[in-house]
Amino acid sequence: MTDQKSLPYPVLSNADLKDKTVLLRAGFDLPMNNGEVVDTSRVEALLPTIKFILDSGASLIILAHQGRPKGERNMEYSQKPIAPVLSKLIGIDVKFCDYCRGEEAKSMAAELVAGDVLLLENLRFEKAEKSKDPEQRDELAKEIAELGDVYVNDAFTNCHRDHASMTGIPKHLPSFIGLHLEQEIRHLSEATDNPSKPVTLIISGAKMETKVPVIQHFLDCGNDILLGGLIANTFIGAKGNCLGSSRYEEEWVKKSEEILSLSMKEGSALIHVPVDSIVASDPSGADVNNVPSNSIPDDMCVFDIGELTAESYAEIIAKSGTVIWNGPMGMYEQEPFSGGSKAVAAAVSKATENGVKTIIGGGDTIDLHVRYSLPIDSYTWVSTGGGAMLEFISGQKLPALEALV
Repeated sequence: MTDQKSLPYPVLSNADLKDKTVLLRAGFDLPMNNGEVVDTSRVEALLPTIKFILDSGASLIILAHQGRPKGERNMEYSQKPIAPVLSKLIGIDVKFCDYCRGEEAKSMAAELVAGDVLLLENLRFEKAEKSKDPEQRDELAKEIAELGDVYVNDAFTNCHRDHASMTGIPKHLPSFIGLHLEQEIRHLSEATDNPSKPVTLIISGAKMETKVPVIQHFLDCGNDILLGGLIANTFIGAKGNCLGSSRYEEEWVKKSEEILSLSMKEGSALIHVPVDSIVASDPSGADVNNVPSNSIPDDMCVFDIGELTAESYAEIIAKSGTVIWNGPMGMYEQEPFSGGSKAVAAAVSKATENGVKTIIGGGDTIDLHVRYSLPIDSYTWVSTGGGAMLEFISGQKLPALEALV
């Protein structure tokens, strides 16, 4: 448990909820297969908040989004399959409204009594939820706010978004952070503001645009930065190596060169680029090889970090005081390319057992654990955020949190 120091945001434990209707912004966006929920971890993370609200004598309206329906009522992204999952997990018959605004939503909200739970339809069925026009966003936020008396944000996954349900509703109602969001803030703040040294950042993924600010931030406040995925590919290219047929972001090579140069300066974190790579001609993995990263064949693609790299990463992790991990090391979805990610997971898990403070996060990182039945509870903290986690640990202000101050 982290130090329970005061936060700059209103916390749920200070809210008067008795006989109120609470609007809870949840961060579900659950993985589904043929209309069935296949992973309930994001729902389970919010159960303490849901229980606290109901035990306080309130009724509850849950707001969330699912996928990217682009402002259209695409029923492939309906929230309706989540209602029975919620019902089972909280032991209450959860009502479902086919809309998140309008007369049906108003009518169902007005009928709620203490202890009732209502789940609204996908917020992103409304174009105004993500509109770039602040007036459109505020119009939707105001209409949804009229359904309740108090707003609670427990959607860390979406706190970096300036959306109607995240930044607009707090303008109209007394607002608080949920219990899970509070713990996200506490754990991530502790890992970044007052970390045990040495600090190791493990970062992977496909988009340099979202990862570079984090890498640059940790150049100043970290000790080691371990790279994987397409991010690593771009840095391999920045070191003057041929990447064969591998995917990478050519437009970011020059920036990567600059970052590598900064990394060599005294006092900066050391960036570790894979010294070897798992390659194949295509994702089927029929011709997998482990080759030095400076000798990638022209007809091969990099799909994972190599064995020597995985071993060196494990050694660095073992000597760390704090480890922050976001993103698998390669194309983990394919078994031949999951080895690097599994090795890192094992190393971070073992480090946790030895007293290292470990924070992991990102949808793919969590999916890795679910897919291969790796123990997800073997870390100090598992963040539900992906982009929000990256922005938070890089020192950026999150719009939805700023809306609560």
